[in-house]
Amino acid sequence: MRFLVQRVTEASVAVDGAVVGRVGHGYLVFVGVCDTDTETIADAMVKKLVGLRIFEDENGKTNRSIGDVGGEMLVVSQFTLYADCRHGNRPSFVRAGSPDAAERLYTYVVDRLRNTYGIAVQTGVFGADMKVCLTNDGPFTVMLDSAELGKE
Repeated sequence: MRFLVQRVTEASVAVDGAVVGRVGHGYLVFVGVCDTDTETIADAMVKKLVGLRIFEDENGKTNRSIGDVGGEMLVVSQFTLYADCRHGNRPSFVRAGSPDAAERLYTYVVDRLRNTYGIAVQTGVFGADMKVCLTNDGPFTVMLDSAELGKE
């Protein structure tokens, strides 16, 4: 599982010209699911995401988490996080999870953020052609990859 996390001052997602999700201060999180991901992996990724300390404290140090600052999250499915560009110029997406499995885990991630951690979460529409707008704060962008969790 991969999360591309962007610290934002605002972000929105539209489908067919209508805004379906909008947040202010917080994160825009793109979620990619691969075929070997599980709820256990999703739990570890969500815990890491909520615990990230990438907001500044009173001394300008990145010491605060999303909960510490009362931030919101816009969570958008993004199978292209599993693009394989090693061969040729056209990306392959064979490592991306099947649509059914990916949607189930995407929904699971959103539910965990809302119900377990109490984060205010807005979403895109799974599988839709979405237009995402954001103001990246910093800019500050990090990639969380479940294959890297727990490695030194």
